[in-house]
Amino acid sequence: MALSDFRPDAMRCTRCSYCKWIPFDLVKSARFSKGCPSIVASSFHSYSAGGRLVTMLSLMDGRSAVTDAVVDIAFKCQLCGNCDVACKLCRYDMEPLAALRELRAHLVAMDKVPDSYRPLVERTRAALAGKGKTPAERNAWSEGLGLADATAEKVDVVFFPGCKYSLEEDLRETVRTQVRVLQAAGLTVGLVPEAACCGGLAEKMGCRAEAAQAGAKVLAQWAAAGVKTVVTPCADCRQMFTRVYPAYAQPAGPMLPEVLHTVELVDRLLKDGSLKLTTPVPLTVTYHDPCNLGRQGEPHVPWEGVEKKIYGQAVVYDPPRPRYNGAQGVYDPPRDVLKAIPGLTLVEMERSREAAWCCGAGGACREAYPDYSAATAAERIEEAASTGAEALVSACSRCELNFTEAVAADAASGGPGATLQVHDVLELVWRALGNGEEAS
Repeated sequence: MALSDFRPDAMRCTRCSYCKWIPFDLVKSARFSKGCPSIVASSFHSYSAGGRLVTMLSLMDGRSAVTDAVVDIAFKCQLCGNCDVACKLCRYDMEPLAALRELRAHLVAMDKVPDSYRPLVERTRAALAGKGKTPAERNAWSEGLGLADATAEKVDVVFFPGCKYSLEEDLRETVRTQVRVLQAAGLTVGLVPEAACCGGLAEKMGCRAEAAQAGAKVLAQWAAAGVKTVVTPCADCRQMFTRVYPAYAQPAGPMLPEVLHTVELVDRLLKDGSLKLTTPVPLTVTYHDPCNLGRQGEPHVPWEGVEKKIYGQAVVYDPPRPRYNGAQGVYDPPRDVLKAIPGLTLVEMERSREAAWCCGAGGACREAYPDYSAATAAERIEEAASTGAEALVSACSRCELNFTEAVAADAASGGPGATLQVHDVLELVWRALGNGEEAS
């Protein structure tokens, strides 16, 4: 698509400012009613979805140029999608999140990116050129787990860890625990040894050519190995596979295998009796919905059609167009898994499910805008602490890293989340399987 394809969205925006808040019917208090980290941090309309649409319209009409301020407006955004959910509470003819992604891609094509992005772009391009981490380095986390080579033998599921889980030492035990839980259910788990990056970070940065190249490589590897089911602990990877890859795969490319997040698969295994949790985990926890598993975790529905107007006014789509409003994301499986753990109590934050506040790491903000990313995480830590929970639990590598650092900052400053624990859902499942507090 092109920036001009989103002119109708920019023109239809009524500047109502719904995009700055969570959906109004979900507001429980003034304190936790805001939805957009970018507008909270900047306190200037241009940093909201509506403000960015105005900026796009001005660029399209030649009324303004791409300045450093415009670049900052476009990229200081986690692309969390809260604005999209709030907008679609009352609108059906706008796609603000898709428009923001297009603005970012437009600026990347012009080589107008923040200076902090350039090392990311260079590393991405180097990795795709075969100059990044070797397969041995990427798979070092799996040593001793007995994972099969999915290109050489039949396995029940192919495990795709994602870059953060593969390479971050602080997440090493978490990803190993993910595999051990699946093996405890009797599943044969394998890897595609040459598998690299899914391209998710490149796509969110606006580097679409690089993302497409990465996606094509992964799809070709899966097709060559005859992969039927892929499971990933990474919310970003799952969103890339289920929402972006269909465009790479169809109509002429290889078919996509079934893709599941580990919490989805473990939910199935618990419900069919393959896993039985018997060891109490006496802990009060609150669950954080990762943006890419929740709001942006809705199933992809292909659509080809046209936009029409009734009497030149009301917009309709022929045939009806899928409406991604966040409501059909992956919300129940992680909660059902937590509720299945004996002794555990689940309490909810005010902003949850499609109204969840972002962890701050998305859209490459953790890498490019670390202070802004950390401030966004600190807000979520305060909200989690307000529930009285002992632990904040999620199902995303980037969320876990950002929250762990935010808790450490609170511990150093005496903040409200100083004693909060941070866990992955499957860490608690592992304990409930009788394996103590840590995986080996």
